[in-house]
Amino acid sequence: MQRRHFLAGGVGLAFAAGPLAACGQSAAPALRAPPTRGLDPALLAAALEQAGALPRLHALIVARDGQALADRVFRGPGLEVPVNIKSASKSVLTAVAGVAIGQGILSGVDQSVAPFLSDRFPANPDPRLASLTLGHLLSMRAGLGSTSGANYGAWVSSPNWVRHALARPFESDPGGTLIYSTGTSHLTSAVLTKASGRSTLALTRDALGEPLGITVPSWPADPQGIYFGGNDMRLSPRALLVFGELYRNDGLHEGRRILPEGWVQTSWEPRGTSRYTGDGHGYGWWIRRAGGHDVFYAWGYGGQMVFVVPGLNLTVVMTSDPSPVEQRDGHVQRLHALLADGLIPAAERGA
Repeated sequence: MQRRHFLAGGVGLAFAAGPLAACGQSAAPALRAPPTRGLDPALLAAALEQAGALPRLHALIVARDGQALADRVFRGPGLEVPVNIKSASKSVLTAVAGVAIGQGILSGVDQSVAPFLSDRFPANPDPRLASLTLGHLLSMRAGLGSTSGANYGAWVSSPNWVRHALARPFESDPGGTLIYSTGTSHLTSAVLTKASGRSTLALTRDALGEPLGITVPSWPADPQGIYFGGNDMRLSPRALLVFGELYRNDGLHEGRRILPEGWVQTSWEPRGTSRYTGDGHGYGWWIRRAGGHDVFYAWGYGGQMVFVVPGLNLTVVMTSDPSPVEQRDGHVQRLHALLADGLIPAAERGA
């Protein structure tokens, strides 16, 4: 596989360049599109009416070229109120890891994580644990059995979440199959904590909160005080829009580089495929085609979504009722349809 090297803050960043075609996706687009002219009013009005009829949808923000052209609270908290973004936290955590690489706290995605985690390896550890890299964690291709789904309760009830996640049996070799597991993301939080000597909360506030001008409230930590990696962060819909715009603008915020150069592009290269949706997954972001466009999205349980459509200069935030449901109710699929059938056409007609 060809290697690409980027420089940020004087630190060499080695990222694996995997073509999107490798998992059935199109090539990653240029991150800058020409200026646009808003959204088609009639199509936007129809999309907003459709959105308001979704009983679990709380809030919607639609921005073009960084300008919020529609923001609605249909029910639930206001747009400035931090809400639980569930597994969209994984996308935020990936951004923090990127900043840590840029600052030299971590050397790159190929760095072994064993020096930071080996004290919590199980007795007689599988030798494959020694080969785990940061990139394996960020892409959820560690190969360790999942701690999500039916295994979630036992994991979060364990006395040591990191040790429990590392003791899961390998289901594939590191770098192989995508295995969705919040425990894998939590290992990233543990690595960040050990490498920096600071909490993931402090790192997130410094990496994103202060430079983006957004509030990052505290969120739960494990029994050892390691902040939950990959779940239960709280950000407001407005803050999520700023975060999505950071990625749409290739890691820049108001002209200031926040993420290392090249980090967005490499995060949006799929390295695995969801067995449930068929969508690609890069570093903390999901990837699909919708309405003929590449869409990159952060996804949290119950419909906490940040969609970025670079080809249309479009960023969309949706927050929803996060309460558990007994069975899949189709809400997230309706959110994807709202984007593909309503908001993308409104942007195309407005261009």
